[in-house]
Amino acid sequence: MGQTLILTGTQAAALAAKLCRVQVVAAYPITPQSKIPEVLSEYVERGELKAEFVRVESEHSALGVCISASIVGARVFTATAANGLAYMHEQLHWAAGARLPIVMPVTNRGLGAPWTILNDMQDTIAQRDTGWMQLYCMNNQEVLDQVILAYKIAEQLLIPVMVCFDGFRLSHTMMPVEIPSQEEVDAFLPPYQPAYRLDAEAPVNINPVVMTDPVPNGEGVKCPGYMGFRHRLQESFESSWPVIAEAAKSYAELCGRSYEDCLYRYKSEDADFLFLTMGSLSSEACEAVDLLRKEGIKAGVIGVRIYRPFPAGPLAQAVEAAKSIAVVEKAISYGYEGALATELKAALFSSNGHRPMLSNYIVGLGGKDVKPADLFEIAQKTIQDAASGSRQEHPLWVGYEV
Repeated sequence: MGQTLILTGTQAAALAAKLCRVQVVAAYPITPQSKIPEVLSEYVERGELKAEFVRVESEHSALGVCISASIVGARVFTATAANGLAYMHEQLHWAAGARLPIVMPVTNRGLGAPWTILNDMQDTIAQRDTGWMQLYCMNNQEVLDQVILAYKIAEQLLIPVMVCFDGFRLSHTMMPVEIPSQEEVDAFLPPYQPAYRLDAEAPVNINPVVMTDPVPNGEGVKCPGYMGFRHRLQESFESSWPVIAEAAKSYAELCGRSYEDCLYRYKSEDADFLFLTMGSLSSEACEAVDLLRKEGIKAGVIGVRIYRPFPAGPLAQAVEAAKSIAVVEKAISYGYEGALATELKAALFSSNGHRPMLSNYIVGLGGKDVKPADLFEIAQKTIQDAASGSRQEHPLWVGYEV
């Protein structure tokens, strides 16, 4: 049996990596994730984790080390945030295109310029099209659980995974976290078995330049062109839901916590009004819902746990009975609106169900505090606009002054 510890989000992420028996850790510090490699270095120094700890000169190099180590069959780990993630951009595409099961926690932080070390989700949302799965955590328990789950999913699908959680709000906040035992995690996550191994007697060409059209290899077998590789990656994303569900079911049997539902739901079954959000905002939204319920308003929360692949079908079904929805986001797709709002609209457009009145709110950029009272006011405005038939032309910014 495991134990319960009081941990920050960064400590939870590092402990999860240790429980997963990672073999290579590539480390470069950037606030607010720096504590993750610090804790892992202590594990390695004390002999509690048998891993190569590689100190590098940049985030680009950190992911480069992970790519190389993963290619030769190691279970690898790194972490980053904000401009560090942006500096990895080229390597993000490379890791996904090479189908490497890398797991990387990202402590969400606003991007410079101007500089901020505080939280929003602009960093990971900006990387949503790099071919990585993205999981979002609402508390530190989910940080630990989702890192462990991420390895199970990544190694079956050969898709890298980001485990995203709010900088400072989770990364530096201490919460009780239930820890499975090492024996339990070992049973859930056996040693990584790569699809192929480097062997001088059976040489392979890894990630060669490919042609536009398929061409036969030396044995006459037709190999895909560039577009074929991209299509295979998309197919793996599209067919990933049963794999994710089975991994979550097995994890629930291990520890009693279920992540089979790609959405977090709070009082949403009979709700006329819904908050739709991600990360720790889901917790604040739950408090706002309790306030709204006291006022006689049937409100609920839908929190998106898995953003890539996008849960279009489950999400459309989850919101179709509501009259109005406030999509509350800590990121903006400049020139239009929040990406989550856009993708919810697309999901509803493709469904045959009811389409609720939808409003988009941009909050919390650069660490701006978002209180339950702010969300209460957002709910009131959304409900009033829906009742009057007033449609929102642009996203509304909450907390913006000058």
